[in-house]
Amino acid sequence: MRAAVGIFLIAGLLAAQPVRAEEDPGCTVPAYLLTTESKLPKVADSIKTRKHLEILVVGSGSSLLAGPDGASASYPARLEAALRARLTGVTVHVATDTLPKKTTEEVEKGLSQAIEKLPPDGKPTLTIWQTGTVDAIRATDPDDFRSALDTGVEDLQKAGTDVLLMNLQYSPRIESMLSVTPYIDTMRVVSQQHDVPLFDRFAIMRHWGDAGDFDLLGAVHGYAMAKRVHDCIGRALSTFVVDAAGIKPGDVRVRR
Repeated sequence: MRAAVGIFLIAGLLAAQPVRAEEDPGCTVPAYLLTTESKLPKVADSIKTRKHLEILVVGSGSSLLAGPDGASASYPARLEAALRARLTGVTVHVATDTLPKKTTEEVEKGLSQAIEKLPPDGKPTLTIWQTGTVDAIRATDPDDFRSALDTGVEDLQKAGTDVLLMNLQYSPRIESMLSVTPYIDTMRVVSQQHDVPLFDRFAIMRHWGDAGDFDLLGAVHGYAMAKRVHDCIGRALSTFVVDAAGIKPGDVRVRR
């Protein structure tokens, strides 16, 4: 079963003809799912004073998108494109550090070292840590998951970067096969404890499924849908980052 789950989540969504998400977005997000009391002060300062934003996405295989468009259609690339469109005059770069099939504990061990090895102009102002999926598949002890998450967030903050957590992707088929609630709840608690924003990808994707924006229950998912999901995640995440940074139209030219 775990092998089947891994194939669905990581190898993902293949075949079918791609569509242009900007022509058929169909993925609005309720405001309450893009609201956070935690802030991104380093992001705000970098945007306002340096007109530059360097972001690192640390994720599992679900941050990738195999297909004819390659990495340009993945949600980190769509995040970069959306932020560039929203923040006129600000240089935005989103890099990825993809670690497929790694648990949170395995990723945590190399987080701060990976950032320290980056050149000064490549060190992130914001690190987006997407995690929890592999832990759910492997049934990691929730206490061990929380300990690794705690340590990882602390290490990232010590390395001088704002932190944003992103939880698991949603699928009704996967939810019926795995116990995901302990990992979702733990990520919420850790985000509150460390006062870092949590992008609730799980709840957002569940909303899209319930609203009929995406057929997440189907046994076969094509590349076209995967591309749309990544584009929608990237655009929603850009809104979340801008708002968590408290960027207003008077700070830079922000397009709403």
